[in-house]
Amino acid sequence: MLIAPAYAQTAAGAPAASGTAALIQLGLPFVLVFIAFYVLVQRPQARRQKAFAATIAAVKKNDSVVTAGGIVGKVTRVEDAHVEVEIAPNVRVRVVKATLTGVTSPNAKPAND
Repeated sequence: MLIAPAYAQTAAGAPAASGTAALIQLGLPFVLVFIAFYVLVQRPQARRQKAFAATIAAVKKNDSVVTAGGIVGKVTRVEDAHVEVEIAPNVRVRVVKATLTGVTSPNAKPAND
């Protein structure tokens, strides 16, 4: 055998870590990563979802909407779970509110003005 086996040893002057200290050293990075993930990802996402759900719940007649299928139209009637959307003159479809992906108020200004 050319290479002798190497065994892990503690340094002669270094004290061995106790069980609690080793647990803290091992677990602290995971806790910090979880906290950073929550603050940077989860909280803002939950805030956006809550605001979007409020926007969908507040849809009213004459709002311009976009469905998940990409259909753009004007709301003509609002019910509890459905909305009637006019997609062309005298062409109306009933759409489930949960499938709406965008809502624009009729008096909103375009972004390029």
